[in-house]
Amino acid sequence: MYDIKWIRENAEAFDTGLKRRGLSPLSASLLALDDSRRSAIAKAQGSQERRNALSKEIGKAMGAKDVALAESLKAEVASLKELQPELEAQEKAAKEALDDQLAAIPNRPHDDVPEGADEHGNVVKSVRGEAPEKTGGRLFGQNFAPKEHFELGEALGQMDFERAAKLSGSRFVVLERQIARLSRAIGQFMLDTHTEEHGYTEVMPPLLVRDDVMFGTAQLPKFANDQFRAVAFEMPEHLRQHGPAAEIWESLADHWGSEAGKLEDATFKSVMQALYDDKVREDERVQIGAFIEGLRRDLAVARHGQARGEELAKAFAGSLWLIPTAEVPLTNLVRESIVSEEELPRRYTALTPCFRAEAGSAGRDTRGMLRQHQFEKVELVSITTPEKSREEHERMLACAEAVLKKLDLHYRVMTLCTGDMGFASQKTYDIEVWLPGQKTYREISSCSVCGDFQARRMNARYKTKDGKGPFFVHTLNGSGTAVGRALIAVMENYQNADGSITVPEVLVPYMRGVTRIEKA
Repeated sequence: MYDIKWIRENAEAFDTGLKRRGLSPLSASLLALDDSRRSAIAKAQGSQERRNALSKEIGKAMGAKDVALAESLKAEVASLKELQPELEAQEKAAKEALDDQLAAIPNRPHDDVPEGADEHGNVVKSVRGEAPEKTGGRLFGQNFAPKEHFELGEALGQMDFERAAKLSGSRFVVLERQIARLSRAIGQFMLDTHTEEHGYTEVMPPLLVRDDVMFGTAQLPKFANDQFRAVAFEMPEHLRQHGPAAEIWESLADHWGSEAGKLEDATFKSVMQALYDDKVREDERVQIGAFIEGLRRDLAVARHGQARGEELAKAFAGSLWLIPTAEVPLTNLVRESIVSEEELPRRYTALTPCFRAEAGSAGRDTRGMLRQHQFEKVELVSITTPEKSREEHERMLACAEAVLKKLDLHYRVMTLCTGDMGFASQKTYDIEVWLPGQKTYREISSCSVCGDFQARRMNARYKTKDGKGPFFVHTLNGSGTAVGRALIAVMENYQNADGSITVPEVLVPYMRGVTRIEKA
């Protein structure tokens, strides 16, 4: 998030950064909103100052026994007092309008980030190892066509997408036996590497977080539809027996699929009332789950501060977001705090489940584990000073690379262009691992430096060793790495002609000596 004062003082640089992102200039419109905010503040302050001055004049008039003048001044004070709530409302509305605009603008890229419209503009930074042969997997002497991970897993009887779909729908998987253990081994190996060799502090954070925490790392408001929201809904006893009435679905018919927050107030209230209606049908009971999921999608609270968001937040008090990545809770560990420079850098790591709705990826990577609603990832987060953030970015990349080197996987590092970077990033490196089954590179880690962009949203600051400040910290995040994709890479790169999978040497201790995964 941006400082409007900085934009006012650096309007040209701000617009240039947006242009590199493929966006139109916004400084003029933002400064106009800021002028409105300033004007509203001035009016409210002027009114209050006038009331204070009139109060003194009333005292003087009363002292001089000028009753008529005193009454006239009191009437003006009363008038100003009635006007004050309107002036304060104007000030609040002007501030919210500006904040909403600022919250929707992506971070400015560093000057050395290559320009480009999409992934085709990314630039190769480095390549690890020689380009592998496109047949034969790791066993270059054998002539066989490598299979994709889901072909291997299903043939081994240890990776099941059909049963997962019966449990949860598409984009889920059930892993069993040695492949399940291999996945666990990969996660533990990565976590041990980062804590024991790279100096990261292991954290076991909450998997459910509040709106302001998601806002802090910039998942909200822009990416609400990519998230899952858990609603703490206590179903009344009569609904347990009967279920929601058919009228609920009829009342939603004209609004289902609308943009978040646009459902009419009257409709929303009528639906909530209908949920508590005794006249309900047993055969519709199961639809309560679909109703709550629909509200999560269509009525997702963008962020608090918006009137609609506040209303819905009250209606769903206690609802929380499932984390899309441990970056969210780890980075927010310093929210609303002032740390000392001596405590920096803080380096955190966590192995957690992650949850993503993948709303914008319909039709992409529908086979296999590449794009799941639920997956595990080892996350790396650094909190540091502005002077050290670039250096920390390179260090974080090296830590993620070290994992793949130990697994002896071929990969390349890409510097993402301006059109392919994440919303909060100033600069991003993607590590792409070679998958012989697909005969292509696929992202397995993404390491980003965000500057003070997230820190401003979280109000995370530090004081220097000599007591100066507080100043905003710089934040960084990276995958160290995605466990599911590392599992895919190991399976495809370590596959054998007979369909078995050799366990990488570094993982054998975590597998209790198992060196090969075969069909049971």
